Amino acid sequence: MSDPLAASRRRFLKQTAAMWGLSNAGLAGMLAARAAPAAVIGDQPSVEQGLQIGDVLADRAIVWSRTDRPARLLVEWDSSDSFANGKRVTGPHALEVTDFTARVDLTGLPHDQDIFVRVKFQGLDGRGTQSDPVIGHFRSAPRKKRDICFLWSGDTAGQGWGINPDFGGMKIYESMRKVQPDFFIHSGDNIYADGVILPTVTLADGSTWRNLTTPAKSKVAETLPEFRGNYLYNLLDDNLRRFNAEVAQIWQWDDHEVLNNWSPGKDLSTDARYTEKSIQALVGNAQRAFLEYAPMRWHDQEESERVYRRIPYSALLEVFVLDMRSYRGPNTFNRQDAPSADTVYLGRPQIDWLKASLKQSRATWKVIASDMPLGLIVADGQDAQGRDRFENSSNGDGPVLGREFEIAEILKFIKRSEIDNVIWITADVHYCAAHYYDPAKAVFKDFAPFWEFVAGPLNAGTFGPNPLDNTFGPQVVFQKAPPAGQSNLPPSAGFQFFGEVCIDSRSRDMVVALKDIDGAQVFSQRLHARHSERWDHDDD
Repeated sequence: MSDPLAASRRRFLKQTAAMWGLSNAGLAGMLAARAAPAAVIGDQPSVEQGLQIGDVLADRAIVWSRTDRPARLLVEWDSSDSFANGKRVTGPHALEVTDFTARVDLTGLPHDQDIFVRVKFQGLDGRGTQSDPVIGHFRSAPRKKRDICFLWSGDTAGQGWGINPDFGGMKIYESMRKVQPDFFIHSGDNIYADGVILPTVTLADGSTWRNLTTPAKSKVAETLPEFRGNYLYNLLDDNLRRFNAEVAQIWQWDDHEVLNNWSPGKDLSTDARYTEKSIQALVGNAQRAFLEYAPMRWHDQEESERVYRRIPYSALLEVFVLDMRSYRGPNTFNRQDAPSADTVYLGRPQIDWLKASLKQSRATWKVIASDMPLGLIVADGQDAQGRDRFENSSNGDGPVLGREFEIAEILKFIKRSEIDNVIWITADVHYCAAHYYDPAKAVFKDFAPFWEFVAGPLNAGTFGPNPLDNTFGPQVVFQKAPPAGQSNLPPSAGFQFFGEVCIDSRSRDMVVALKDIDGAQVFSQRLHARHSERWDHDDD
């Protein structure tokens, strides 16, 4: 896909590197300095964790950063890399109550332009001392048609596989940065709050994997500072901070932002790792930390902690970000023959929002970002009666039961409302796959065929493949997972994946690719856009 502003971006980064006497590789230090435990050191605020950009629209975007002491966020932006006509925005105070994080929602941006930002913090000691600047850039969304490319994946620093400097850190983030996409969707498990990072791990061949370690990653997270420490740990990685400064993001969350497979019914009474036995208390701390560190636009006062939202990106694309975690009932055997409090998954308000939003959308392609797959079985042990318990909606072959009632309602609505060009993207299961859902091969048949694409992990153990549930007729078109009998392989084994979606502005076709840790393509599927009278005709 063409990118007429790529040269400007490259020139900007090259000039910045030269100005600070850095090599291209060393530019990461200017984009976002190496993270360190927060401490008031020296006479000026520092910006050790760099910046993040999120929820970009045609005229606005979130810019996030963090400092090491009470200070005020200052953001300067311009559509030119010279900052000759830079506009300055005075942001909020970064205080201990937010772990010294702060964000601004830049508004009034020109559409479809590269936006260059400089972030500083001004100390509150009365002397006006400012931090050194941290720089970054993103591209605002277009109002009219142009080629679009975005990435997605999930699962960062899981199963004990942390930042290994000998390996080159979280290398997949550098591979994704090099694609220079319009934006990236993190499909959940941004952290592993329940995953301890040890200094060393002995691999199957006898070699040693060496992790950077921090006190916050030496135990499971229970307190608010410990959850915050998990996000700070990830920001120690040079690749991730460089990626954050150059690629806008859309975050959603899943289970490991709290702990594995959590639901309101999670019983921690026999889990010796936790002194805090209330899952509600853990969720409260975890969600606060997530909202502090996610570069997302917070919802309004009516539901300030809401994560599900829509991102209208252009005439060609709209993204619908789901939350399959916050509203669910307890994880059960999931084969109830009628909806009940125990089968709630997305919840009525979110279902009604999704249906209304899909129906209102005039975008060619509707991408549903789901934090869990629809047709793969994800188990969660057994209940007190010895029945298998399930983590997502799938519950085994057969008719619609349990949480599947909500999924069936959504799929039936999409078909009967004649909403074309809907695809689902997800992560969670730690391998990559392409699934085609075919009503002709399903038990429940009242839906239109659709695709689901699975990516991940980003820097975590690899597993899979998971068994299929035939209720909605998923067919495996492609999958790549560890060899049979092998699981929790390290990132160095190569089974780390991200997805790429590119939409051609002329044909409106979509090409979905799955790529490995080095950016090599392992699968590609072209999807032809179906013509719809719902499209606007003035967007050419």
